[in-house]
Amino acid sequence: ELSFPEQEKIRAILLSHGHYDHIRGVPAFAFNNSHHATKVFATQQTLEILCSHLIDGVIYPKFSESTSFLGKPALELRTLEPLKAEDIEGYRVLAIPVNHGVDAVGFEITSKDGKKIFYTGDTGPGLLSLWEHVSPHLLIADVTFPNRFENVAKDARHLCPALLKRELIEFRRVKGYLPRVILIHLSPKFEEEIRGEAQGMATELGVSIGIACEGEKLSV
Repeated sequence: ELSFPEQEKIRAILLSHGHYDHIRGVPAFAFNNSHHATKVFATQQTLEILCSHLIDGVIYPKFSESTSFLGKPALELRTLEPLKAEDIEGYRVLAIPVNHGVDAVGFEITSKDGKKIFYTGDTGPGLLSLWEHVSPHLLIADVTFPNRFENVAKDARHLCPALLKRELIEFRRVKGYLPRVILIHLSPKFEEEIRGEAQGMATELGVSIGIACEGEKLSV
């Protein structure tokens, strides 16, 4: 987790969708954000979920408004339109719809020197249409379940290594290459099983596939 001095440097937050595990950290961050209003970027539906279920004045204060203990808004809510690029703190950010049931998006983030990452957010299979919009050097992908739960993954609109492999094969067919891949959102009880399956997938595809860990810094 970030220290308070590190949190003070945060100027913008991207939210992929409104499920609790993806928005739960926002109120705690806002509570300690006494220096400036941090911009929160998300789709309209995700912002509505955040405001109606967490920072609603009941469970947590309405941090997008001035509070008595901070004396100012801690958050500035900004709506993202899918497939419309935005300049955010010097980065080009493109939100792209993904398959997760709710109004969910992934993000391609491009630096000033042209380095690109794509974060899928939570998603199930069926990514072919979005591969046409991205060209990342690094792909950060949701893999929640091991292969023996492939049908569960499909129903929950998540991925397992076998499903991701099919998506990567389609990516290579469309783009002509495969980026480095980092896997996230692994169910802790299945992590070792997923890790082994991911290593097999990396060998079969001839691509670098790693597992994210807390506090890890990635370079592109």
